[in-house]
Amino acid sequence: MSYFKTYLQKPEENTVLLIDGDLYAYRACAAAEEEIDWCDDIWSLSADLKQAKEIFKEFIDSACDNLETGSFVVCLSDKENFRKTIDPMYKGGRKKVRKPVGYPAFIKWIQETYRWYREPLLEADDLLGILGTAPGHNTIMVSDDKDMKSIPGKLYRPMSGEFHNIKQADADLWFYTQTLTGDVTDGYSGCPSVGAKTAEKLLALSPTWNTVVQAYQKQKLNAEYALTQARLARILRFDDWDVDRGAIKLWEPTS
Repeated sequence: MSYFKTYLQKPEENTVLLIDGDLYAYRACAAAEEEIDWCDDIWSLSADLKQAKEIFKEFIDSACDNLETGSFVVCLSDKENFRKTIDPMYKGGRKKVRKPVGYPAFIKWIQETYRWYREPLLEADDLLGILGTAPGHNTIMVSDDKDMKSIPGKLYRPMSGEFHNIKQADADLWFYTQTLTGDVTDGYSGCPSVGAKTAEKLLALSPTWNTVVQAYQKQKLNAEYALTQARLARILRFDDWDVDRGAIKLWEPTS
């Protein structure tokens, strides 16, 4: 039985912070990079992982102090992603983006130092979403990723120091918004000609799945295409996860 499944089935008494490990590991490593000029137009890039580790430790300590708990788990993405079975081009553009120097070694250090979770085919965001909505659990998601606004629950955004208690209706609204607008960074297009302002106007009148489908149909795209975009946009919640089988339940609209 995986630690992830054990945790879901047996809630802890303390408040548990769910750390977006991908995001903050990346930032720590990037901050520890240094360009070196060897003269004669020869340059190299190095990283001080000791510095990166100190940055990460200080971040964890600060989050625990601010949220008054010492219990946390670092969530990490798997190398494979279930969304690529829905659309092989999902996050295809990120292959061209260089990871900071020393990043793989840094992730290994996290795994040797802290409690961490990783599940096959899931992103770190999905782990935060599943754990953050699990019944009976007292958790706080710690992430600056805008996608986490689609998860109902407690969210702490360290960069701004903001704390949000996201309601179900607000989370669903953001999910529908993302489905309409798409996300260039993640490689799914959303509905053509629908930007953030248009999506806001449409959903203000009727924040439902039917509104989303109608917007796609207006662009000569069917409900099946809209559903594909929604499944790419969807950050998994507890209801999207089969705990016993350890399997994803692809999102289906209810209205």
